[in-house]
Amino acid sequence: MTNSEPRPTHNALAGLAAHPNQDLGVTLQDLLLESADVDEFLAVLANLVAAALTTASNAVSCGVIVITRKKGITTAASDERVRVLDELQIEFDDGPCLTALRHNSVILVVDTRGENRWSDYIEAVWRNGIGSILAVPLDLAGEAEAVMNLYSTTPHGFTGPDITAAEEFAERAAKSLRLALMISQLRNAKDDLTAAMQSRSTIDTAVGIVMAQNRCGRDTAFKVLTRASNSRNVKLRDIAAHVIASVSGETDSEAYFDE
Repeated sequence: MTNSEPRPTHNALAGLAAHPNQDLGVTLQDLLLESADVDEFLAVLANLVAAALTTASNAVSCGVIVITRKKGITTAASDERVRVLDELQIEFDDGPCLTALRHNSVILVVDTRGENRWSDYIEAVWRNGIGSILAVPLDLAGEAEAVMNLYSTTPHGFTGPDITAAEEFAERAAKSLRLALMISQLRNAKDDLTAAMQSRSTIDTAVGIVMAQNRCGRDTAFKVLTRASNSRNVKLRDIAAHVIASVSGETDSEAYFDE
């Protein structure tokens, strides 16, 4: 599980504070363009949601939980208390936010002092000064699963209009998060391809060295490398790198080859 630390000075968040009437889609687009990766996007998104939904009478904190097949669980929070509570919910594997995620439905805890569901987690919540919770799932169209977790220190902190506003925010945020995840996947695919090409280049170079040293053909040289890899349970590219290093005298090739 990874954590995204809040970055409250991010330009998108500053822009929202300076222009509270700015179109949310523009703000989220700016956030997407400015974020270096998904973790940073989520960190600032949590702060953005908290700032957008906080009113003079109701201070709202926000946590975001994202689950992907490759990366697992990633969390982001607008403050330390929310980070701890979200991680505790994940540890319990139960709570309003995870329920909202699993059932793809909005979950409202009106007053944590009288809530009977998720007893262990709710006890920890109200002991940390949280009066009400609103959990809103984000529709990521199968790319991943995500939920926006809103916390208020006030019981009955989320009214009908607050819930509507949160749902509208979640709908907009989901589109940007979906795009952020797609960009991340493309970036990872590019990195994997680059690594594969570098590995292939290393292996090809090592094959050439073995061919020259043993006066043999390419197939025979490749078999020499793969036999060394299998017998020593070492990755082929690492064997190849060792062969290349041995040519420069940095290592002893006899440590890997008997012939």
